[in-house]
Amino acid sequence: MARAVKTNRKIMNTVAAWAVGLLIFFPILWTILTSFKTEAQAIADPPVFFFFDWTLENYAVVQERSDYVRYLWNSIIIAGGSTLVGIIIAIPAAWSMAFVPSKRTKDILLWMLSTKMLPAVGVLYPIYLLFIKMGLLDTRVGLVAVLMLCNLPIIVWMLYTYFKEIPGEILEAARMDGASLKDEIIYVLTPMAVPGIASTVLLNIILAWNEAFWTLNLTAAQAAPLTAFIASYSSPEGLFYAKLSAASTMAIAPILILGWFSQKQLVRGLTFGAVK
Repeated sequence: MARAVKTNRKIMNTVAAWAVGLLIFFPILWTILTSFKTEAQAIADPPVFFFFDWTLENYAVVQERSDYVRYLWNSIIIAGGSTLVGIIIAIPAAWSMAFVPSKRTKDILLWMLSTKMLPAVGVLYPIYLLFIKMGLLDTRVGLVAVLMLCNLPIIVWMLYTYFKEIPGEILEAARMDGASLKDEIIYVLTPMAVPGIASTVLLNIILAWNEAFWTLNLTAAQAAPLTAFIASYSSPEGLFYAKLSAASTMAIAPILILGWFSQKQLVRGLTFGAVK
């Protein structure tokens, strides 16, 4: 009897999990389906789901109108560069807070997190003027710096959480064996925190990849990423839903592929961080 109840509970949990997953994925699925419709079918009422005349015309138009590869390359450099620089800065910062805490450590962490509560538009004007003065407007370097600073509090917080789960005795043993501070961080701490670092990297790549506010306001043509590529299909004449969906599908495809191949590592990292 207990085994039957346990089996029924597993089935119910599985069905509920699939239902929630499909609900979350539905907007992406709808975008993908719309990208294969004509403009008339995209705005049809009632909407059509699978039974329509599938076409690749929207992808052809998008490819002819825009240099997709250039936008994609800009997104890769900006998302990957900002995450890499953030990780390089955050690992020593999280190490010091986790293993050499001071009485102000919690205050510093809360202050860092509070910076995420400030609306981005509140600092747009001074950053825009700084970028003009420094010649960073519409450059990849400028966007890498801005997105790194925006996501740095999240990176430090996540790494701090993972580092706190590592026993300090292991680092003390490394010091007794003659490891320097550099060796301790690179050869002892970092390998043990690989799952946590991997999940942090993946999350911040997604955040940087999806960032639209800064990329639309600080770029024009040279450093414009895929978010600007999508926004270019919103015109005063109206929204071309099918073409906009095709552009969106082309923009999210790389991150969906990355998420698919990284899901096991992400789950391992989140599980590691959740165990107390």
